[in-house]
Amino acid sequence: MRGRKLWRAGFEATAGGILVLGTFSVANSLGDALAPDLLVLLVLCALALLVVRRRYPLASGLGLAALMGVVPAVGLLTGIAAYTATRQLTVARRRTVLLLAGSVLAIVSCGLTAPYTGVGPPIFGVALGAVLAATTVLVPGLVGAAAGQQDRLLLALRERTAAAEEAERQADSASRIHERSRIAAEMHDLVGHRLSLISLHAGGLELALREQAPDLQGEAALVRGATRDAMRELREVLGVLGPLGRDTGTDALTDATGTRADIEALVEESRGGGVLVDLTWSGPDLDRREARVRRAVHRVVRESLTNVHRYAAGARVDVTVTHDEQRVRITVRNGVPPAGAAPPAARDAERIGTGRGLTGLRERVALLGGTLAAGPTPPGGFEVAADLPAEPETVPETDAPAEPAYAHAPEAASGRGLPGMQRRLADAATGLLGLAGVGVMMLFGMVLVDQARPGQNYEPPADPRLGMSRDEVQAALYGEGDEARAAAFGREPPRPKSATSCMYPFTGNDPKHREEGEMELVRYCFTGDKLTAIDRFTVPLVTEPTDTPSPTAPTTSTEPQEQQP
Repeated sequence: MRGRKLWRAGFEATAGGILVLGTFSVANSLGDALAPDLLVLLVLCALALLVVRRRYPLASGLGLAALMGVVPAVGLLTGIAAYTATRQLTVARRRTVLLLAGSVLAIVSCGLTAPYTGVGPPIFGVALGAVLAATTVLVPGLVGAAAGQQDRLLLALRERTAAAEEAERQADSASRIHERSRIAAEMHDLVGHRLSLISLHAGGLELALREQAPDLQGEAALVRGATRDAMRELREVLGVLGPLGRDTGTDALTDATGTRADIEALVEESRGGGVLVDLTWSGPDLDRREARVRRAVHRVVRESLTNVHRYAAGARVDVTVTHDEQRVRITVRNGVPPAGAAPPAARDAERIGTGRGLTGLRERVALLGGTLAAGPTPPGGFEVAADLPAEPETVPETDAPAEPAYAHAPEAASGRGLPGMQRRLADAATGLLGLAGVGVMMLFGMVLVDQARPGQNYEPPADPRLGMSRDEVQAALYGEGDEARAAAFGREPPRPKSATSCMYPFTGNDPKHREEGEMELVRYCFTGDKLTAIDRFTVPLVTEPTDTPSPTAPTTSTEPQEQQP
């Protein structure tokens, strides 16, 4: 186990180093001002934090976010740590702290160290830190939080399904035990009745032999005592099963239980309860069959009719019993209850029970070597069909209930039924695609910031001076403004005689001149393509005219006229 962990740590460190080298090769202009020894030390620290991210998720994520501000090339390692940490952390507050604190650390560290790492001014460092925080902390962290929530949800669903399956098995086992207890109670009634008769006859025999054959009286007393002891031992053995219920009324188990007369009595009782029941009997009566077979037939018919009373009141029922030399087949089929049929009455609530009657029937039939099938019919009704051997043999008992068909449904639904190698390959492919997406977003942002920062040979344009060409002057100015030309019309000083054209660039309004009611203008005059004169002068500010002009105000034209040189 320890060797496996060491192998995984070595693999992760190697893969992380390859990712860092690949990022350096793409964006080598960011962070290349650091000393090589310091750069190697920081990368090794980042790899160490990557390896321990599962054991210390919060510390690993925050540490890599801070290192990323100094060495942007470890951004992919930060994304991996953020994804793992948020997927592993179960407390929402800790995930929020990781995402927010990690983003702030990345932005602040990148902004503070930008002048020393070659990124540029601090403002460019803040911009780069914001890009890295968004692409390698927030996006992987949110994806990891969603994946962690999904993992925990699937785990909870699997546990809940397993608990439901276990409860189902426990309920089936309880039904089987209850049915066996009922069978034991029936055996107690049958065997106890027979032993009571033996004891009664032995007592009479003892009284008769007291006068006729005194020497045999002791033998008769011995038989009666043995019978009494057998009755007591039978009760003690069956007592371990707990309280044994007794059937009463027309359902009482007697020697006639399961015979044709008994089944007709059950049918007649259901008819008296408002259920339309038709009985079809084929073959001889069951009075010569074993008691356990007759009791099984009685239980199948009675349980089926009881279910009709509970869930399909008013439906028509067909009861069919077929008896031949080999098998006894019982079929109880009901149709669809009529529309508007009343639900089970409140007084029958106690008879509804747990709904495990069919499970008990299967147990009883299986102990006799038979089969029982129950389920809906195509027209919409329900059918219970039992097939019993007429002469049952001893069937080996088993306490293991049949595994439900849905036992492996969660594994199949979650893909756990696939081979382990295929699952690992699928997970690896998904992880690589996600890492590639984060890498593309991160590198795209880094390239944008790198292209936006000023170059090393960048120099601001020089101020206009005499002798410069018109193109050089235009590159140094913000461009010529029509408003400035119109304001200078009629108020500018005379132009030089050698000037062939003049330029009036846009200038800001100095607050000092504005308070004095004046505006400063600059005129650049060219002789051919060369700047020969630079003149600065002021002109009065012109206010907007009102609707009713003042009688003393002079009327001026607002249309600018081009002054001829």
